[in-house]
Amino acid sequence: MGEIYPAELSVMLFSTLLLIVLIVKIVFSKKNSVDKTSYRLPPGRRGWPLVGDSFNWYNAVASSHPPGFVEEQVKRFGKIFKCSLFGKWAVVSADPSFNRFVMQNEGRLFQSSYPKSFRDLVGKNGVITVQGEQHRKLHSIASNMMRLDKLKFHFLNDIQMIMLQTLKNFQDNQVAINLMVNQLLGVSSESEVNEMAQLFSDFVDGCLSVPINLPGFTYHTAMKARERIISKIKKTINEHRQKGPSEASNNGVLRRILDEENLPDETISDFIINLLFAGNETTAKTMLFAAYFLTQCPRAMKQLLEEQYSLKRDELLTWQDYKSMPFTQCVSY
Repeated sequence: MGEIYPAELSVMLFSTLLLIVLIVKIVFSKKNSVDKTSYRLPPGRRGWPLVGDSFNWYNAVASSHPPGFVEEQVKRFGKIFKCSLFGKWAVVSADPSFNRFVMQNEGRLFQSSYPKSFRDLVGKNGVITVQGEQHRKLHSIASNMMRLDKLKFHFLNDIQMIMLQTLKNFQDNQVAINLMVNQLLGVSSESEVNEMAQLFSDFVDGCLSVPINLPGFTYHTAMKARERIISKIKKTINEHRQKGPSEASNNGVLRRILDEENLPDETISDFIINLLFAGNETTAKTMLFAAYFLTQCPRAMKQLLEEQYSLKRDELLTWQDYKSMPFTQCVSY
């Protein structure tokens, strides 16, 4: 038998890969031949075989300018375009009107779908990923947990305490996640909050990562962070059940769910992770945009400060104080 030299080996490997790609293409073309005649996708490109534009998408998400990939495609194909992501055709929309239409028809004309990395991390029982009746049930529970009367008694004081603690160590720059950990889990210890904040940071980094569960990959680190977060949630559940409702010392959403709802532990854990993710992402971005636009409008900043300084209070603000500041409410909304 003759020896195989590196150049010949490379040709053989390339030929094998090409054959696999052709087989996959033939199989999928036959499978989808009927579907292709029933609809037309918007203009776009397929990208590389199998992987499509996934790496370009990931690189943009991980860069300092995440919208870069979409902006490039919009220039070439328009505000609604197609591309191959995560092994499937995807239609990407940068059109506000169409996006609004999609959101208004969620669950009717459209059904949510997420990349594997995101589904694995947020869990199959979370309010973000479930569909139908289960989604309505979990959404109702989340709304109930955030009723106005509960916000008056717990949220206002808690957010002020968290702000004061965080601003003392401003280098952490984690107001939103600290607040969510406090509200959802009833955790007030600075060391515990910081630990959860770091775990959550690793968790979020993996939500749009390549789903390779091997050491050194972002997805692997995120899945390990999820395991530890779930472990802490279940520990809190067990402690609450051992103490009983009358001895519970915190006012976290988790405690109220255990007292008021009858859900499996796995569902509760995924539910809390979903609220942690959704609450932090929306709160952090809202705070960022509020700070940015206020710095761009000195008149609004001056009016906001004048209204708040007019209270002249040394103690924590009450709900009545908040309601007496109409301009502050406009900024917060």
